Amino acid sequence: MIELVSAERCIGCNLCVKVCPTNVFDKTEHEPVIARQSDCQTCFICEAYCPADALYVSPYADEQIAVDEAELAGNGVLGSWRATIGWGPGRTKLAALDKTPFIDRILPARTIRAAGVSDVRTPTTG
Repeated sequence: MIELVSAERCIGCNLCVKVCPTNVFDKTEHEPVIARQSDCQTCFICEAYCPADALYVSPYADEQIAVDEAELAGNGVLGSWRATIGWGPGRTKLAALDKTPFIDRILPARTIRAAGVSDVRTPTTG
């Protein structure tokens, strides 16, 4: 559940307001306000899109918890989902790390023809 919008870090871009699928935030002149916290679905979209790492979404979807901004910042938790998925300058994208052979399981094998060698059936590779 969304727990914090850091007034210190927020740059007022309102991306969190725009991307939230359940309209949790209200736009203000400064940082957005968590107006409908109980509507939060803990999807982490707002945290992923925040370019300033100013949001904290708790993984506990059904309960509100008390948070301390200084402690979250000190522990590197503010914006940590964005870092985990590799969004932001200089970060390795999560997709680049994924070695799951998913596509090989759903595509049919393809035929590779080599000179002087009979047809060889192999799984596709990306």
